[in-house]
Amino acid sequence: MNQDYIKPDNWSIIEEGFDAERVKSSESLFSIGNGAMGQRANFEEYYSEKTFQGSYIAGIYYPDKTKVGWWKNGYPEYFAKVLNAPNWIGIKIEINGENLDLAKCQSVSNFKRELNMKEGIYYRSFNAKMQNGLEIAVKVTRFLSLDLDELGVINYEITPNADAKIVFKPYVDAGVHNEDANWEEKFWEPLNVQHNNNEAFVTARTFKTHFTATTFMQNAILLNGENTNALPVNIEKNNEKVEFTYEVAVANGQTASIQKLGGYTVSMNHENTQKAAQNVIAEGLKIGFSNLVESQKQAWAKIWEMSDITIDGDVKAQQGIRFNIFQLNQTYLGKDSRLNIGPKGFTGEKYGGSTYWDTEAYCIPFYMATKDQQVARNLLAYRYNQLDKAIENAGKLGFTNGAALYPMVTMNGEECHNEWEITFEEIHRNGAIAFAIFNYHRFTGDYSYIPEKGLEVLIGIARFWHQRATYSTYRNQYVILGVTGPNEYENNVNNNFYTNYLAKWCIDYTIEQINKVQNEYSADYSRIMSKVNLDDAEIAHWKKVADKMYFPYSEEHDVYLQQDGFLDKELVKVHDLDKTQRPINQKWSWDRILRSPYIKQADTLQGFYFFEDHFSKEQLEKHFDFYEPFTVHESSLSPCVHSIQAATLGRMEQAYTFYLRTSRLDLDDYNKEVEEGLHITSMAGTWMSIVEGFGGMRVKNNALHFEPRIPKEWNGYSFKINFRNQILKVAVHQNETNFTLEGETAIPVFVNGKEILVEPNSLVTV
Repeated sequence: MNQDYIKPDNWSIIEEGFDAERVKSSESLFSIGNGAMGQRANFEEYYSEKTFQGSYIAGIYYPDKTKVGWWKNGYPEYFAKVLNAPNWIGIKIEINGENLDLAKCQSVSNFKRELNMKEGIYYRSFNAKMQNGLEIAVKVTRFLSLDLDELGVINYEITPNADAKIVFKPYVDAGVHNEDANWEEKFWEPLNVQHNNNEAFVTARTFKTHFTATTFMQNAILLNGENTNALPVNIEKNNEKVEFTYEVAVANGQTASIQKLGGYTVSMNHENTQKAAQNVIAEGLKIGFSNLVESQKQAWAKIWEMSDITIDGDVKAQQGIRFNIFQLNQTYLGKDSRLNIGPKGFTGEKYGGSTYWDTEAYCIPFYMATKDQQVARNLLAYRYNQLDKAIENAGKLGFTNGAALYPMVTMNGEECHNEWEITFEEIHRNGAIAFAIFNYHRFTGDYSYIPEKGLEVLIGIARFWHQRATYSTYRNQYVILGVTGPNEYENNVNNNFYTNYLAKWCIDYTIEQINKVQNEYSADYSRIMSKVNLDDAEIAHWKKVADKMYFPYSEEHDVYLQQDGFLDKELVKVHDLDKTQRPINQKWSWDRILRSPYIKQADTLQGFYFFEDHFSKEQLEKHFDFYEPFTVHESSLSPCVHSIQAATLGRMEQAYTFYLRTSRLDLDDYNKEVEEGLHITSMAGTWMSIVEGFGGMRVKNNALHFEPRIPKEWNGYSFKINFRNQILKVAVHQNETNFTLEGETAIPVFVNGKEILVEPNSLVTV
């Protein structure tokens, strides 16, 4: 834990007291989004101290030219930047001729931020004494509408303690830049600036990718809650910005406010983006501020009805899981199969791209269980739609015959990660794509995806593994050389266990599906075989690779080795490492990290997580005890897997510690980097920690299995699962577990191996 200023609360993220050193961290933590757009919690008013301005539009990106010291064949030509979008939230404020700037006020008191996760609304309030001696009370409300996902709403209220002239200067500005631009380029080309009465529109186009976005605003000035119908007294504009000026005379104790509608309409969805923006404004005005607030609350209530996890007796744990679920839903709602779940969501620029293997490994389980199966299917279809690009990516590295290598980082299917040890070597990502197809069928029972789309993906992946493996005459087995596993603190290693195991499994699973589709979906089989030009001889070559795959193993330790050279390292455990050296990725040179035994995140244990049924509990325990002591958990994806496995082994104290770390990773800034943005994809792992870890949920033979466990710190917890279109609620207490079913057909459930039947609308206690 590296920060502890967020107040514990069951439903809200709360900061009290103004501290300039916390501003950038809070901008991340209080971020808001609605699946189509999002923004950091920047102040609406001008702020002269350190800030990280950020607003983002789903699917909009820029191909920033790759910047490397030494170009290598196969490098992607660009790194896809998540673009900082034009700013619509800005409102400059002058009071009695002085600019409101919290960094310059004589004093700021009663400062409070609250992100109400139950409502999906961000609140901020403070009292300030300005340099001119005037004291003001400010209240701000902001949200991004779920129902009208191109619309955002701000209500900004000022109450002075003396008569005052308040000037509001709302603006829209396309002259923005990215913090992490490789070449300091501007990414937006202004096209048009227009205004009419209280409305303004700035239309801009991204360079290279040519996405067009109209950023808009509409303003209303209120005095004591009544619309003054004021028009701007002045308008300033240039080719990328428009700013209105409104003047309000306010008596002591009166409240002046501006209600600002704003947002984006983009060419992905509209031919005429400005006309679309005018329509959004008209709809927002028709509904009205109060009704927009109410509809926001209702929309979030519907989401929480299905996705909420309750924890009784531990406020910090409750706050943590709800924060994670909230951010996942702010980032992706499954409405658009062109979109995916970026690792920072709408909270920052780091990493770039919108899609990593995190989606398949961590996020799909959450969305399958808390939405309908179409949402998860959309995520699978996203990869199918990019299969041709995956084949191109493999071709750039020398692979042939339709072999597919899915990108480590992508926006449109092309690889856009510019670190060689990732682009060329972290090929295990391909296995996660295949595993997600398996996992989708296992959970939903919907096999139709495989003959329709999934089998083509599996064939491309199997072809890649067949070609990537090398026959070792020394071992008389197939090996996979020069890779990086999930533990990115090792590069260019040979025979990473997880990668080799995934490769074998992918080939075996693909062959199984080919046979099943041939026997049961003959028309699809003929279509696919003709399209991919696959024959029995090629499949036989695949099988030879899978059957003779090499896995490094230590007889002395009785464990699979993370890679061939792991035991050559100086095996100093993490608890013997000086705490001043942590985190090592911020304190050590990369050379020192690569030579160390330290593990960034689950690697061999990731294989034991995916393929739990392939190993005994005794094997899991032996591998967990060997590898976890060397794991520094400096990846956001690490604590969740270890929490699940610790719970499986009955080590609840350790599982609970890992759970708190994953659920409060950002709230408590464990990795000292929250000001760069949140770790969105790993938040799905927090959900997994409770449902799969403490709840012990698995799907076996088309039935739900549970092995409920509960931390001693909790009185109880509950969650819901949408299992094949029936909603099962599970409530775990210290001495019993309750099941209720919202559906029409009774379902069998196994609890600690014993079958029970859960009838609709009835309570079953175990």
